[in-house]
Amino acid sequence: MPAIAAETPHPQDAAVAGHPDECPWASIGIESDIRLLEGEWRAFEAIALVTPYQAYGWVRPFAETIGAAHGMSFRYALLRDAQGALCALLPLVITRRSGIRFAEFIGGKHANYHMGLYAPTFAAALDTARAKQMLAEIGVAIGGLDAFVFVNQPAQWQGHANPPARLAAGPSPSRSYKLALIAGDGEATLRRSMSSHARKKLKNKHSRFKDFGPSAMVRATTPAEIERVASAFLAQKAERFRAMGVPDPFAEPAVRSFLTSAAIDDRNGSPVIELYSLDLAGECVATYVGATQGERFSGMATSFDMSSATVRTSPGELLLAELIRQKCDDGLAVFDLGVGEARYKTTFCDDDDDLVDTFLPLTFKGRLFAAMARAKRELKRRIKSSPVALKLAQRASGWLHRKEPEPE
Repeated sequence: MPAIAAETPHPQDAAVAGHPDECPWASIGIESDIRLLEGEWRAFEAIALVTPYQAYGWVRPFAETIGAAHGMSFRYALLRDAQGALCALLPLVITRRSGIRFAEFIGGKHANYHMGLYAPTFAAALDTARAKQMLAEIGVAIGGLDAFVFVNQPAQWQGHANPPARLAAGPSPSRSYKLALIAGDGEATLRRSMSSHARKKLKNKHSRFKDFGPSAMVRATTPAEIERVASAFLAQKAERFRAMGVPDPFAEPAVRSFLTSAAIDDRNGSPVIELYSLDLAGECVATYVGATQGERFSGMATSFDMSSATVRTSPGELLLAELIRQKCDDGLAVFDLGVGEARYKTTFCDDDDDLVDTFLPLTFKGRLFAAMARAKRELKRRIKSSPVALKLAQRASGWLHRKEPEPE
């Protein structure tokens, strides 16, 4: 297909019942080449509601590495007003499964938040009916879609409702944990977000960690540093998943390419992905990967060296505490630790983001698929909400993925 699909003007008779007022978008264009959108995308994200995972500097490296390795098909839906100004941009990947063709937000499990980019006034103009109409028209513009499947969507972003989240079937299986930062005062931030008991434990761990010698938090900025920290992170993750007896989602070479390429300054501003290491005698004992957009830092993944003598001091938590202090000094407003439950997240965070899932069928096949996808997510949510069921599921997963020794 051509790189740029012809823009489809908004039909005059497409107004939703109960919406005689003018539609907030005038045309929808579908693009398949992200490189042609760089200038407009970067300019729009500077004023739009956007998470770090929909920043151009995150999406393009993902598309060119992990996306290319898996043969993913991308479509970028651009909604414009009557003056031709961009009012929304939805970065989508088209997936075909069991004869069903559906659209999702780009990033999969590597992205904690799945959302489009919206001008704040545009997002405010969309209620449930308008949001449904918007997606239906995008589906027509793309062509051949059976459904939209949007999971882990923030219900709100920067105080504004997320339009597709208005169509949510229910809450996502997990929440995302966050804390507000006090500019220039990391200690005050940690005093507010952590309990006194948790702070005391962290202080004791830090005291024991200092006994191993001088250490430093390092942000990887040069290609050599990025490669060093990325290698340490991937090796630590591999060992962790090996010990758990489950597949390593970071093992494929494309993941390394994604992390290293997205962490290098591309001369169009600071890179979105940042790699950090807690170094002890020149060795990475813990690492942290995060993404920055605007005033928000979003944690993507963390790891630590399981073979290090420092492991009992929780070097990953010490690195996180130092990183929170640094982001306070940098003047950022929010630090989130991503989707999923973990003890350290509730230790450091005093707030969370409500995440929801939307399944919008466009065809009869899409209705059947959406019903099954919705039921599967609901089952996952119920399992995660039950400690006993969750433990059984984790044991079953480890058993299913455990490799039998090769016969001699």
